[in-house]
Amino acid sequence: GQLGLGNTTEKWTPTQVGTASNWASVSAGAYHTVAVKTDGTLWAWGYNNNGQLGLGNTTNRDTPAQVGTDTNWASVSAGGWHTLAIKTGGTLWTWGRNNYGQLGLGDTTNRNAPIQVGSASNWSSISGGGSDNGHTLAVKTDGTLWAWGNNGSGQLGLGDTINRNTPTQVGVATNWASVSGGGGSGGQNHTLAAKTDGTLSAWGDNSFGQLGY
Repeated sequence: GQLGLGNTTEKWTPTQVGTASNWASVSAGAYHTVAVKTDGTLWAWGYNNNGQLGLGNTTNRDTPAQVGTDTNWASVSAGGWHTLAIKTGGTLWTWGRNNYGQLGLGDTTNRNAPIQVGSASNWSSISGGGSDNGHTLAVKTDGTLWAWGNNGSGQLGLGDTINRNTPTQVGVATNWASVSGGGGSGGQNHTLAAKTDGTLSAWGDNSFGQLGY
């Protein structure tokens, strides 16, 4: 039901989800979908086996279901089987699958509802890797880059292949602008990030040339 249309029928052309006209942003995971409305509410639907919808359970949904009652969600990113979101105050929240510490909470326990990551309030953007062997990337307002979760292919950019279960700074640069985590069904995890000077960097698995060099 990841299309949110109230059924599990594939659609081969764009089909409107409901009648609401106040959606602001959306992100697709492996089999789940998350979105923010202009009123700051957060919504999720689709596969929920690891609690990645953030609804406090592991029940699938085939139509958009509101995540809690907060109205201060700013952005959201769906990883393969986990979800991350930033509130307007700059705090970071995560939930879903956590087998590699991709939630950044210092453990490998799944969560089925949003949990705050640390106490920092200067997160600006977030990206979840697309594999079930998940990793997570984020940029802070000070231009620093952070990574955590699965690192089997060096996709965290930390110069090793050791997993991390809490946010770990990538290098010392303070001019990162945006980041995106990729992933594949075979665990081909990689990461790409752009700096404020317009340069692009890539690291991690390169079995299909996905790093571009």
